[in-house]
Amino acid sequence: MEDKLSIRVNVADRYYPLKIERSDEEKIRKAAKMINERVTQYQQRYADKDVQDFMAMAALQFVIKMLDTEYKLDDSPLLGDLEKLDREIDDYLSKVE
Repeated sequence: MEDKLSIRVNVADRYYPLKIERSDEEKIRKAAKMINERVTQYQQRYADKDVQDFMAMAALQFVIKMLDTEYKLDDSPLLGDLEKLDREIDDYLSKVE
């Protein structure tokens, strides 16, 4: 049995019907709320712009944050250091034996 849920999400005063996993509902509603809050901030600062501009700027900010998080979580430099250390330990142990 499918555990899909049909919801309507309001983003920038437009409603979007979505069919989602029940477990994702809270996350999706929170994301829409965050977008709406950011759009409202832009509307208050820049009254002469279009909602499309606010949506674009909100999207840009959220993607920048996501990329910053991905870069912080990138463990490839750490893995390289660990591999180097592992080789050095192996070299040392082979010389000691």
